Amino acid sequence: MDPVRKVEGRAYPWGAKNIDTDIIIPAHWLKTISREGLGKGAFETVRAQPGNIFDDPAYAGSPILIAGDNFGCGSSREHAAWALKDMGITAVIAPSYSDIFSGNAFKNGIVAVVLPQEAIDRLIEVAKTDPVTIDLETMTVTTPFQDRFSFEMDPFRRDCLMQGLDEVGLTLARDTAISKYESMVADARPWLKRESGDAGVVVEGSGRT
Repeated sequence: MDPVRKVEGRAYPWGAKNIDTDIIIPAHWLKTISREGLGKGAFETVRAQPGNIFDDPAYAGSPILIAGDNFGCGSSREHAAWALKDMGITAVIAPSYSDIFSGNAFKNGIVAVVLPQEAIDRLIEVAKTDPVTIDLETMTVTTPFQDRFSFEMDPFRRDCLMQGLDEVGLTLARDTAISKYESMVADARPWLKRESGDAGVVVEGSGRT
């Protein structure tokens, strides 16, 4: 997972509320277990509408999506986060999220910023013509017009995003401590190693292995 310290650029000024995961990525795209290519199916039903925001050349490649309340509700498909990431979205700004979507976004390196509706309304107006900046160092969302909105985030999630650590990365980061513990257990309980090594040996007359 790539480290994320700052996300800046154009943003999709969408603002739609109660967008569920089926809208983010329709169910027929769930047949794949690959994270690649899902961006083509992201917001498929919305993109079927003429003049939709996701196919507007003005916002092509935007790394930020500004959404409405309760974003990511519905089923718990992780493909929703995969689809957003594959279409180039690294951050979402909304008043609230489904808990499961918020967790999936974090695990896939997507910054989920929570701001009040007043801030969302202002950012939507700015994003129609100018870029938006999300800074995890200062925990702020800013615009070229001196707007500055502070947000909060779980310190653990913030640290993982800034270091680019997913669950695998967190485990590998503690490799030394894990190896030390395993060595300590092997010294303190040597019979565990013997039992493991003798697992396939038949004890004569016992009927046990």
